[in-house]
Amino acid sequence: PQGVPCAGGRHCCPRGSRCSADGKSCITSPGMGGAAPPRAVPCPDGRSECPDDATCCMTTNGTWGCCPMPQASCCADKVHCCPHTTICDLAHGRCLSPTGDGDIPLGTAFPAWKRQPPAPVALHEVLCPDGHSACPDGATCCQLSSAQYGCCPLQNAVCCSDGQHCCPQGTVCDLERSTCTSERSLASLPKAGDVKCDEETSCPDGNTCCLLTSGAWGCCPLEEAVCCPDHVHCCPQGYTCDPVGGSCLQEGGGRLPWVQKTPALTRGKDVQCDKERSCPDGNTCCRLSSGTWGCCP
Repeated sequence: PQGVPCAGGRHCCPRGSRCSADGKSCITSPGMGGAAPPRAVPCPDGRSECPDDATCCMTTNGTWGCCPMPQASCCADKVHCCPHTTICDLAHGRCLSPTGDGDIPLGTAFPAWKRQPPAPVALHEVLCPDGHSACPDGATCCQLSSAQYGCCPLQNAVCCSDGQHCCPQGTVCDLERSTCTSERSLASLPKAGDVKCDEETSCPDGNTCCLLTSGAWGCCPLEEAVCCPDHVHCCPQGYTCDPVGGSCLQEGGGRLPWVQKTPALTRGKDVQCDKERSCPDGNTCCRLSSGTWGCCP
């Protein structure tokens, strides 16, 4: 309804205004123009509401109705109401003023309308692995140092091992420098590890241990290489050493220059990445995107 019924049931006022106490005129609150959205008075059930400057009163059928007066007195018959500070006189169908300066006819409550809930907003959430926590759409669940889950404000982010920071997708956490490093800068690093020659010496990963003329171990910079009998050179796998020609011969006539060995590393000088992996002395262990160690020279 666009109108607000007044006391006595003979008059009404436009919605957004209120009836005077005698029900014969309409009062517009200051600042309430016709274009301003009308306010509403919520009823105690939380689902019904009445126009501004009306009063919620219980009706005979147990629902809420609206008395067209502010702070009105709801009468016991659950049909009528009286202006503020007046008393219902149901026997004579009137409202009694405490000062006795005049009687006012009973007002009649009209049905309240149901409150319109705001339109629900569809929110997408990212469920965390614990099955209980969630992060906003576009964020990434990262486990905190407390073992609970927090939200990194980046999509498909990389969670750093300190349980506090995160990096964009495609980067690696560099906690020592407090920065995120691109994976490309580490992709070309050699795989960390070493080839044990004995308990004291080793060669870098991808090398082959070969004895030198001194009887010590040397490193051929080829994987699974052939150690030449001169204890100085080596050849790739599948080739044989040709001491006369100083080269490596392949069955079928192929020929490659042979490779000279380098002294093996003393294991005590290796840079240990973990219990199984190490890098040559002077290198730095760096974690690759695959999770294995790499050696930065």
